[in-house]
Amino acid sequence: MDDEDGRPPADEVRRIARAVLYEGYLLWPYRQSALKNRHRWTIGGVHPEPYGREHDGHPWLMRTQCLVEADAGARVDVRVRYLHVLVREPALVRDGLAEPVPELVTGGLRIVPREEATERETAACGLALEDLARRPVRAAIEVPAGQEIEPLPDTVPVEDGRPIGAVVRHWEGLRGHVEVSAEPLGPGLFRLTADVVNTTPWPGGSRSDLMRRTLVSAHTALHARDGRFVSLMDPPEELREHAEGCRGLGAWPVLVGEEGERHTMLSAPIILYDHPRISPESPGDLFDATEIDQLLTLCVLALGEEEQREIREGDPRGREILERCAGLTAEQLMRLHGVLRRDEA
Repeated sequence: MDDEDGRPPADEVRRIARAVLYEGYLLWPYRQSALKNRHRWTIGGVHPEPYGREHDGHPWLMRTQCLVEADAGARVDVRVRYLHVLVREPALVRDGLAEPVPELVTGGLRIVPREEATERETAACGLALEDLARRPVRAAIEVPAGQEIEPLPDTVPVEDGRPIGAVVRHWEGLRGHVEVSAEPLGPGLFRLTADVVNTTPWPGGSRSDLMRRTLVSAHTALHARDGRFVSLMDPPEELREHAEGCRGLGAWPVLVGEEGERHTMLSAPIILYDHPRISPESPGDLFDATEIDQLLTLCVLALGEEEQREIREGDPRGREILERCAGLTAEQLMRLHGVLRRDEA
């Protein structure tokens, strides 16, 4: 997302978008053995079209529709971000080949197979509304299958002074597109539509196989350089009928940025209010933006040694939460207790 001068957006907008991207990534108690963390990737999934057409409740299309007030020549940027599930496996490297093993020990930590996710983005920027009204624009989603090998220098054992342990991360390919179109509704008013479609082939398999071919936690960010978006939650009376005519699928667009700012919209798989905010007292992401930070932090601090060990040996983002909570000062903990703010309105 860029602001009206082409500069990066405010940090607060990025924080909101990131909170949406990682909502539900890991949940309390942040251990892989917990049932809720064995059945992951439940928010905002855009599934392979062949699977979605045969299974209700597994959408292959995410649609955002919203109103933008702008001249025909005004340009918009559309960015779609999502998580791509990948598999992490410990392996022993022999003669340049990685052989998966049940576990490895490095730096005092045990490494076992598990799933992670990496961030992906597809963008269609600088699109003139008058052009979109004549012909939709498509941006391809094309992620080839692949793998990467990360050597582990401290892994036991070591052969001939050369580390033979490694972490292998591999992922399935993704295919699809983002299609953007516009419909003029009157002088200086357009209905903007952004469709996210997953056309990845589906060979069949388990739920894990499905999620590795899914756009997880997908959301769309829209920015109007020379225009203003219209709130769909509280539209002006003269635009209410047009606002009610906007139809989304699996996404709810809201205004983001400073109060009163209308250049940017975030269309997310969770329902937010216009101009959402992350509490300044929050020391960091806990992957549950609707929960109380103090409660989750105290729960983390109450974990036993074995539970903490499992978190440290699990997802790096879970380990980061554990270390951050353990490092909070008494003053920082008290700031989480609650605060009263004046409603300037």
